[in-house]
Amino acid sequence: MELAVVGNGEFVTGFRLAGIKKIFEVNNGELEPTVEKILEDREVGILVMHGDDLNGLPEMLRNTISESVEPTVVTLGGSGESSNLREKIKQSVGVDLWK
Repeated sequence: MELAVVGNGEFVTGFRLAGIKKIFEVNNGELEPTVEKILEDREVGILVMHGDDLNGLPEMLRNTISESVEPTVVTLGGSGESSNLREKIKQSVGVDLWK
């Protein structure tokens, strides 16, 4: 399973420097089709994206993402509600690893 990152150039730069191979740098209007493509990729286990980008997606796609177990979608940053990594891990693994 691979880690994928999607977002603007500023968001993905650190991940690129860290050696992540599946980087999807998108501009306005490219986010939705790119996220849909990543969700269909069976090699991706975790998708990282900016919280504001997630909030800008259509509601139907946001619902699909929130129910997705594989890949698990983790959001970082943003002005909205951030994802709880502990809950995402619990959802994907089925066990609360902190207990």
